[in-house]
Parts: sequence; C-alpha cells; structure tokens
Amino acid sequence: MQVPLTANHQSLRNHRLDGVLDWAQMLSGVGLILFMWAHMLLVGSVLLSPGIMNGIADFFESSGMAQVGGPLIFLLFLGHFVLAARKIPFRLEGQKTILEQAKLLHHQDTWLWVVQATTAMVILIMGAIHMWAVLSDLPIVALKCAETLQKNSGWLLFYLVLAPLVHVHLGIGLYRIAVKWGFVGRAGRKGLKRFVNLLILVSVGISVLTLFRFWFMTV
Repeated sequence: MQVPLTANHQSLRNHRLDGVLDWAQMLSGVGLILFMWAHMLLVGSVLLSPGIMNGIADFFESSGMAQVGGPLIFLLFLGHFVLAARKIPFRLEGQKTILEQAKLLHHQDTWLWVVQATTAMVILIMGAIHMWAVLSDLPIVALKCAETLQKNSGWLLFYLVLAPLVHVHLGIGLYRIAVKWGFVGRAGRKGLKRFVNLLILVSVGISVLTLFRFWFMTV
C-alpha cells in the first residue's frame, strides 16, 4: 500500500525537527560543560588565595555578569534538561526495558547513557537547589562560602555528592557528543575514554579540595 504524500511530509518534518532539537541539545550541553569547568576553576581559585577568588567574584558582581548570567545559565540548564528528557523513559516499563537491553548487549556506551540519564535526574534537583541558594544570596565570596559549610555540615555533604555527579555527567556528555557527532571515530574511542576518565578524576579532585579548603578556612 502506498503511503500518502502527506504522511511522508509529516515524517520528514518530524525528522527535521528531531535533528534541530538534537543540535540544540548538543550546543546547550557544550555550553554547560564549558560553564561548569570555568565555574570549577573560578571557585577553585580559593586554593591559591581567598583574595583571588574574591577579586574574581567582585568583577562578576560589579560588572553585572553575576546578576544577568546566573539566571541565563539557570534557563540554559532547564532548557538542556527538557531537550534531553525527550529520550529519557520516565515510565517504569520503559526504564525496565532500557536496563534489560543494557544487560543483554553488554555494551559499555549503553551503560554510559544509563549513568548519564540517572545522574541528570539527581543533578536537576540538586543543581536547582544550589543555584537558588547562590543567586538569592549574592555576592559569592570566600568567607561566605566557608561560613555556609562550617555552620551547616549538611551543605558539605550536599556538595560532596553533587560535585562528583556533575563531573561524571559532564565527562560522559563530552564523550557522547564527540562520538555521536563524529568528532572521534571508533578507533579513537579508547583514547577518548582514558582522557575523559582523567578529566573526571582531576575535576572531582579540584572540587573536593575546594570544599575542604572552605571547611578548614578561619571564619
């Protein structure tokens, strides 16, 4: 039976829309990866000196970039999740099917997608809490960060969970972008995985050291 022309057109439009949304997901993901690495390094500058961190924070505050950029990053964060959520099964039946397929295939990249999707759910909630707490109490200075962690150890535990999850999610995201969009071929995947694993370890290390620098800072 011949498929009606209108159905073909609809299928083509849907395919093009999916392609555009995939590009938007990729670009928003790259933007968030770059932002998070910059954020890690800027906050991590407290390891060199609280004065350096405060100087950077003062620049962003006085220029208005913190007040404008913060909400924009939050919108980018939510937009990226909405775009990625198109391919995440939220029903229990779909989740079971994905897990069964991952176990059956024994394919590492499939498990990476499962880990990325799982961490995304946790990061959505914890990341929103973090951004609300930060943006509602500007400016960001070293002494204030230290007081927050030292007066309530729950925040230290919160960030000790959030930071590794974020960097694992970013690392997997970087790997999947490079593979999906053809930046790295099959022969280069093993080397890319080693690089990403090292990047995750270094990023988590910097983040944890930063947290404990705040924890032991004299307030």
